[in-house]
Amino acid sequence: MTKPSRYERIAFVASPSSEAEAAFHQLTAQYGNCDPHEADVVVALGGDGLMLQTLHHHMRSGKPIYGMHRGTVGFLMNEYSTHDLRARLEAAHESEINPLLMRATDVSDRVHLHHAINEVYLFRQTSQAARLRILIDERERMPELIADGIIVATPAGSTAYNLSAQGPILPINAALLALTPISAFRPRRWRGALLPNTAYVVIEVLEDDKRPVAAVADHEEVRRVRRVEILSDKTISMRMLFDPGHSLEERILREQFGN
Repeated sequence: MTKPSRYERIAFVASPSSEAEAAFHQLTAQYGNCDPHEADVVVALGGDGLMLQTLHHHMRSGKPIYGMHRGTVGFLMNEYSTHDLRARLEAAHESEINPLLMRATDVSDRVHLHHAINEVYLFRQTSQAARLRILIDERERMPELIADGIIVATPAGSTAYNLSAQGPILPINAALLALTPISAFRPRRWRGALLPNTAYVVIEVLEDDKRPVAAVADHEEVRRVRRVEILSDKTISMRMLFDPGHSLEERILREQFGN
């Protein structure tokens, strides 16, 4: 007797691109399409943007997410194939990630809460550089950073905006966060820091009236912030599935060697 698959009920989601829509119709015709609330697994068809949207949407569901590349950037995605999908899902390796929680207070003292899978970053809103004060675990570590902004990145997000800003690539299972400046002017030679993922990071905006700053958690933006608090939310664990030999750990390792 054939052992039933752990992933019998599949929910497919797709980006609006023609390539992803074609894949969606082909796969749903072959495997059916279950309601996401009833599904054993969610299969995302698109690029990294769709994967982030899917992870955000199912953040608290505990459902595994498996991506297939039908978009532009596919770092978080597996190769596309319609062949024996359930067997691929059974053989896939699982990576668990925790999101960041951003608590941003704006200049009107309104509080905004957002989660980020890749990164939280602050960035100047005008032509003038931002002036920022950095506290880690309630201890001042930098009284003034003059820069375009600063990034707090998870291991999953260390190869995204963080890498473009010359930040370090973190193994997915590293208990670390990357704190990376964006075009630092003072201190000129500061390249950032590695923090334990238990760190409570607070970034205060100096001269928020003259030098306004926005805070962004993945795709959620808050304008004219005064204070931003960031920590890893251990109450949420997201499950991502990757084909053998193409795990997120392996992809991050390859990226460090330019592969």
